[in-house]
Amino acid sequence: MIPTLEWLPEGINFLDQTKLPLEETYVLATDYKQVANVIRDMIVRGAPAIGVSAAMGVAIGIDRSAATNLQDLTAEVASISKTLAETRPTAVNLFWGIDEICTLYNQLAASNTPIPEIKAAVVAKSRRMYDEDIAACKQMGAHGASLLPKQGTVLTHCNAGALATCGYGTALGVIRAAIEAGHTIDVFADETRPFLQGARLTAWELLKDNIPTTVLCDNMSAHLMKQGRIQAVIVGADRIAANGDTANKIGTYAVSILAKEHGIPFYVAAPWSTIDIATAHGDLIPIEQRAAREVTHSNGKQMTPDGAAIENPAFDVTPAKYITAIITERGVLYPSFAESIQRMDAATPELATA
Repeated sequence: MIPTLEWLPEGINFLDQTKLPLEETYVLATDYKQVANVIRDMIVRGAPAIGVSAAMGVAIGIDRSAATNLQDLTAEVASISKTLAETRPTAVNLFWGIDEICTLYNQLAASNTPIPEIKAAVVAKSRRMYDEDIAACKQMGAHGASLLPKQGTVLTHCNAGALATCGYGTALGVIRAAIEAGHTIDVFADETRPFLQGARLTAWELLKDNIPTTVLCDNMSAHLMKQGRIQAVIVGADRIAANGDTANKIGTYAVSILAKEHGIPFYVAAPWSTIDIATAHGDLIPIEQRAAREVTHSNGKQMTPDGAAIENPAFDVTPAKYITAIITERGVLYPSFAESIQRMDAATPELATA
């Protein structure tokens, strides 16, 4: 298990993903502002990991507050939540994680629970969310493994593995589960410009698990699909709208179109918390714009001429019509996603996974 993040007595310890694959170093966040910086700077990344990190950020803010009465603490919680909510706008798990802790806090505060008990409860809740994320990823793997080829090559874009979660992974978790079930799978990992999550992170963690991995430049997959060298595509998600439209790392949309053209199944793997029932369709999903320097520079060296304009959207939205199935811990969703998401949302988790 790759320790993406960990609650320690000193604070929250994060594997610095900006330094991988060359350095395995950690960043210790001792207050909520440092957690916000860790999320914003992509030291931790991936929607599920961001969600749990945000929850722990709120929890550590409450736990280390000097407030002596609930009125002051409640005002502080609002400020903590606002700071964390402003870090990464596309990943709905961020807001889910904040809301989980704030909901518990509000319930306890409404009943005049003593502040020490509130602190203990929110910390315990955030740590349970860490364990629940790992369990959800393994459940996703169990549901999705049979969808992948018994033997063949699977393409993935960005990093939706243990590094993007609290362990095991979403898309890569399905690949891991298929291999554990006896499938023979090689992985093509798109490099995923400009942050190179595929080249740096996906390849690193899969090779640690001895899973054969080949890194592709982002413009190579069509050529390999035409040659019949890719049997399936599986990616993660940062937000899934109520109709199945899916926001994922920039470049995912193009891969989905290529897969459709070549008759290759295109799967999305994400926890239920990534499904945003309140967002009707993908056009309503906010798309994060990141700094131009991520495009203009590589390893500190400028790669583009001065004066060139830069676009750097971090995500794009894949329309539901290009998605073969969405794999969640509750079960597998098939088109029409608007209907299957609604049915699963209405069902209990026990029924949904039956």
